Amino acid sequence: MGMRAYSQDLRERIISALSDEGCTHAEAAEEFSVSLSFVQKLWLRWRNTGSCAAYAHAGGNTRILKGHEQAIREEVESQPDATLEELAERVAKKERMKVRVSRPTMCRELQRLSLPLKGSRSTPTRETVRG
Repeated sequence: MGMRAYSQDLRERIISALSDEGCTHAEAAEEFSVSLSFVQKLWLRWRNTGSCAAYAHAGGNTRILKGHEQAIREEVESQPDATLEELAERVAKKERMKVRVSRPTMCRELQRLSLPLKGSRSTPTRETVRG
């Protein structure tokens, strides 16, 4: 399970229970159905900064193919039946990239750009039985 973002209202009710009602951290965690560590961190942050607001989202990793969309489109257009591995190699060479582009990375980028996907030659083809 991923991390939950707790509402500002819940955060404020927890702080109120701790400061105004004298709840212990464990009691507040149980009462509001949150983890003890969340209550402890929330209390520490409130004491040190006066804020119980959630931290801003830090973002994720930068896509290694960001900015190379045009090269990908051109390579798919010039060689539409290339495998993901071949396409990754061609784009990396064309763009003089110093990092290796993996098959899953290229697959996600093609999906993001709504371009046709190609498997590897080692992937068995599926046959449709018509009757």
